[in-house]
Amino acid sequence: PAPLPAAVWNFQRTKEHHLPLQIGEMVHILQASEGWYCGYSLRNKAARGIFPASLIRLKGALMEQRGVQESVVLAEMPMVQEITTTLREWATIWKQLYVTGQTERYGQVKRMMQELMEQRSQLLSGTLPKDELLRLRKEVTGKMDYGNKILALDLVVRDEDENILDPDRTSVISLFQAHRRAAQTLTQRIQEEMSPQQITPGHGTQGAASSSHNLYLCVRNFVCHIGEEAQLFMALYDPGEQRIISENYVIRWASTGVPQDIKLLNNLKVVFTDLGSKDLKRERLFLVCQIIRVGRMDLRDSHSRKLSTGLRRPFGISVMDITDITKGTCDSDEDKQHFIPVHLVAADGDFLHNMIRKVVEGKDINHKGQGLWVSLKMLWGDLSQVRKDHPHLVDRSTAVARKLGYPEVIMPGKCDVRNDIYLTLVQGEFDKGNKKTQKNVEVTVCVCDEAGNVVQNVIHAGAGDTLTSHYRSVVYYQQRHQRWMETLKIAVPIEDVHRTHLRFTFRHRSSSDSKDRSERIFSMAFVRLMRPDGTTLRDGEHDLVLYKGDSKKLEDASVYLSLPSERNLSDSKLLSGSSFRVSGATPGLVVSARDSFQISTLICSTKLTQNVNLLGLLKWRSKPSLLCGNLQKLMNVDGGEVIKFLQDTLDALFSIMMEHSETDVYDTLVFDALVFIVRLVADRKFQHFNTVLEAYIRQHFSATLAYKKLLSVLTQYVEQAGRGEPCESLPRTFKALEYIFKFIVRSRHLFAQLYEGKEVAEFQRSLQRFFLALNQLMESPLEGPTLLSQ
Repeated sequence: PAPLPAAVWNFQRTKEHHLPLQIGEMVHILQASEGWYCGYSLRNKAARGIFPASLIRLKGALMEQRGVQESVVLAEMPMVQEITTTLREWATIWKQLYVTGQTERYGQVKRMMQELMEQRSQLLSGTLPKDELLRLRKEVTGKMDYGNKILALDLVVRDEDENILDPDRTSVISLFQAHRRAAQTLTQRIQEEMSPQQITPGHGTQGAASSSHNLYLCVRNFVCHIGEEAQLFMALYDPGEQRIISENYVIRWASTGVPQDIKLLNNLKVVFTDLGSKDLKRERLFLVCQIIRVGRMDLRDSHSRKLSTGLRRPFGISVMDITDITKGTCDSDEDKQHFIPVHLVAADGDFLHNMIRKVVEGKDINHKGQGLWVSLKMLWGDLSQVRKDHPHLVDRSTAVARKLGYPEVIMPGKCDVRNDIYLTLVQGEFDKGNKKTQKNVEVTVCVCDEAGNVVQNVIHAGAGDTLTSHYRSVVYYQQRHQRWMETLKIAVPIEDVHRTHLRFTFRHRSSSDSKDRSERIFSMAFVRLMRPDGTTLRDGEHDLVLYKGDSKKLEDASVYLSLPSERNLSDSKLLSGSSFRVSGATPGLVVSARDSFQISTLICSTKLTQNVNLLGLLKWRSKPSLLCGNLQKLMNVDGGEVIKFLQDTLDALFSIMMEHSETDVYDTLVFDALVFIVRLVADRKFQHFNTVLEAYIRQHFSATLAYKKLLSVLTQYVEQAGRGEPCESLPRTFKALEYIFKFIVRSRHLFAQLYEGKEVAEFQRSLQRFFLALNQLMESPLEGPTLLSQ
């Protein structure tokens, strides 16, 4: 293809010999000189002039000859050309709609133009597979045809591949048939558009239909005079709760002013995902960036003496209010760049997390051009949908930072299986001991097995970073009270959680390399990830016991694992005395009474529970003698915990039913538990999980004999009430009747598939018995509490 010049920016005429150009306008270049071109526009070949070369991009083009005529045709995808032409044509009419005050039609056309521009970017990305490309082409042509119709423009006739039919190369009959098909499709589209739809203001149809929202972030540049390597930790922050609500996105920046991994240059992208409607309703939401330099203790130290290096030291923070972007009250555009200034650490006692709180309420500062340039855009749908809709923004290389917590809806199946353990180093207080000044404390975190061996590569500092075996905290200079608030993710396989624990070792770091090398671990703390009853470590803060003694014994699991790991109320009184010793403690390992250390944990797992009663049901095979009690205790479990384990809980209930098909001992208990779960989903608090329950019945439910037992218990309850006997479960059952019957129908359907339609007569008799009992109940002259409650 021959190059065809096109304007990529508007050029206004400011001098007589200038040639005015608009974006996309094709030009013919006659002469080039020192950054300027001389030529004419293909729109008006009579007008000639000069224009800047920087505004021109060469596009591939082909010479097409028809008879004696020659024409220039762009080598771009025909669909992309058509979108460009359509947008230009609509833009003129769009301005007129604004002038004439047709605000509703003006807004409608604006939305369609924005969607077409987004889809044009997807087509140009070249990353779509063939089936997605065909789907997108159909969507684009449908939108353009609909827009042309409502703007009273000509109907475009296309072939089966959505290409415009050439009247010179198509028969009249084929043109007529294609025109009729296009008119029918368009009429159907208009009817769909006219049907009532509830759209969330500012979010469009996509935002309304989706319960999952995502924030796309692209870091364009980072300019800061550090002189050492830096680590950028970017996350979402709620100033109302004064806490970070997402995983960190980690960027490692070289001292030369570019990313350490040069392949990430111009490709520093992350998607903050799992944001729900509650997150968008937060009063304020900020994007924060904590900047940590990696190098000397003090930047002012001279290189005349041997200095310790590799220390993680606080440097500064950047904050940006993104409330308007997340709430949709202002347009988010991936091409618009925002500048976020850096607030530098001013004193040794400036803890980064405390600085965030102050800066959020603060005013502008003299940043001297130091800061971050970022682009932001809200994207709707789950991650797979986002990758499908925005392949030019989010691809397989884009980092994904999840919310610290569960999404609003956890779908059944492998895609939503999660086992994330979030650990936050909160704070600590350390006595200076025999030193003249306070210690420069560094905490090292590792995950160990029962033998004390370090489990390799299970610690994740954040999205975009590699897994590591040890995590070292930021070092604050000579502070008795330390406040880190550093969050990391522990990625231990589910099957290994029960035999692993976290170990924290504390060491004083010196600015002198020779002194630093001689420093040993002065204290240690630990905590198991799973409690003795099989539940995981509870969420929230944990005040850990600090042990001191011989550095080798501090890392010997056989020594410390038998000791208590957390302080409790009774211990706290004892710990105030320096002479306190843990009972059974081995020589050389004692409690560090003057020091304290707190961590916080959050378990986001769809497989590990913190509730003993729920665990008893999920692991019912291990203690079948306790099954009746566990089924009854399920009703006392917090609804949120049950909902998180919805698929596993339903699987357990139907497994109990199937594995005891010969007896009816557990039928009533399982039925009541199922009613309890269905009513939970019906609760307004968990209404988003209706789709999850529907998906479970449709895709994962497999109990072929369940329909017999469910119908039997249901009929039993109705007959009991019909006889005037008290039946407390019936009112609850009637409220869950829709889903009970969905389970019955699905179970019977699966049974018929498996056994080629056997036992039809028996099923019909069971149904007939139920409806007869129901009729008898409604005809009953009794006015007991059961009947009055219906």
